[in-house]
Amino acid sequence: MLRSVRLLALPLALALMTPAPALAREPDGLAVTGWILDSGTNQLVARNAGGLSTLSVAGVGISADGGHVAAPSAGAKRLLGAAHRHDLTAELLVSNYSNRLEDFDPRALHRLLSSDAKIGAVAQRLAGHVADQGWDGVNVDLERVRRGDAGGLVRFVQALQDEMDAARTVTVDISAATSEPAYRDRGYRLADLAEAADVIKLMTYDYSGPTWSKPGPIGPLAWQRDALDAILSVVPAEQVDLGVAGYGYSWPKQGTGRSLTIRQVHGMLNRDGATPHWRAGAGEWTAKLRNGTVLWWSDGRSYRKRVALAREHAVHGLAVWRIGSADTLR
Repeated sequence: MLRSVRLLALPLALALMTPAPALAREPDGLAVTGWILDSGTNQLVARNAGGLSTLSVAGVGISADGGHVAAPSAGAKRLLGAAHRHDLTAELLVSNYSNRLEDFDPRALHRLLSSDAKIGAVAQRLAGHVADQGWDGVNVDLERVRRGDAGGLVRFVQALQDEMDAARTVTVDISAATSEPAYRDRGYRLADLAEAADVIKLMTYDYSGPTWSKPGPIGPLAWQRDALDAILSVVPAEQVDLGVAGYGYSWPKQGTGRSLTIRQVHGMLNRDGATPHWRAGAGEWTAKLRNGTVLWWSDGRSYRKRVALAREHAVHGLAVWRIGSADTLR
């Protein structure tokens, strides 16, 4: 989920691309989580608050040895205050993302999840931050889980529940799969996680990406529907959030592509004069620039399709990666 983000006076075709920069007000009957980096601004929170229920702040990471967790950054604590000023629930996100690796660290994660002592120490430390600073809960974003560490992930979520008072929540982010056995292979014991966690946030994006696939949609609707069907065969719908991409990717003819904010996508199209094409089956946009670079992105129109999908499956809500990259939620 913590994706690297580096992410119109143009022709009429581009003007028609998105009816408005905003997505919609918070959909009736659906909770909406917006993930945000701890470098995000208070102004970003203010602009998006009308479309949100919860702000999940990427604020702390586990250590390389798996036994420690950093204190929340000043930016994270600032965003906590901003969320509460707008009557939003604020989650402290803990992750195994490594700035050194520029990726999630599976070794650090294994060191944590394979040790009950480390699980207890990290859970206790996080619970202390929640109590001392006034967070409403913890969002567990531990990715690249080994199948053999599935039990450890459940124990970690349960340890957090045990360390915090009942008013605080624990949510867990899991990578999407399209069958219950495939979820097991990814290190997720769905029934046990549902028992331990309050809500499971299903990361139904990154189906395609520039370093692991040819150009394609980031979270196509059919794949998202299959992933939902698979998890809902085990987990109650009221405990599931559908993940939504609020970003794009580029695939250049030469070199490595990158992640793009929606604003960056618009800028590239504007400079190039390229025509965007809506792919109804995927529920996303694509375009090809004059230099051969292919773009795919998920914007406000894409979001509305995911709102409909969430309602179709009667799930708890949606979770958008990320505030500051996606179209404004309001």
